[in-house]
Amino acid sequence: MVIRKRRAGGEKRTSVLDAVADVLATRGYENTRFADVSAAGGVAISTLQTYFGSRADMVIEAMAVFTDREVDALRAVAAAEPDPWHRLVAMVDRSLHNPERTRQILVEFWRSAMRDDELRDYSAEVQARYRAPFLTAVREGADRGEFTLTHDAEAVTDLLLAALAGLILSRVQHHPSPSPEGFRDVLLTQLRLMLGING
Repeated sequence: MVIRKRRAGGEKRTSVLDAVADVLATRGYENTRFADVSAAGGVAISTLQTYFGSRADMVIEAMAVFTDREVDALRAVAAAEPDPWHRLVAMVDRSLHNPERTRQILVEFWRSAMRDDELRDYSAEVQARYRAPFLTAVREGADRGEFTLTHDAEAVTDLLLAALAGLILSRVQHHPSPSPEGFRDVLLTQLRLMLGING
């Protein structure tokens, strides 16, 4: 599925989409308006209307661009680590240390996808692409004999991603616990058990 977008704006469009993401992180999907983005990005409202057409299309495109960047960044982390276990740890650490803005935009993306059919379909695609490097690492470790899976590779991957998403929600709400460091220790201990890694 492809998010519909206009072609106007060229290179300036990228910086405008970054401004949209900044406003989205602080004001939320429903409250991100042309006027807010205009003030944050120094772009006239008429220019934003030319670039995006509607407020909803502007916000949806910003979320799509942002989530695509997140997937690409995760893939880069995965590509840099040949060892399956160390690759999983590196991807977990990247998720645990995402900045506040990233966590806020992800939660807004998930919230919006619950109510918008186009975003829901796109969210499913993003999830599949984000999940793929984790699943590949789990399968690769099993194929090499480095992991002795106690559960199906897909189930292990899904549990890992669900745990990481849950921590994002907790941190966006500024819950006092769990701490990322304590959560990491428990999560990696459980992941080792599920992968059958000793030591």
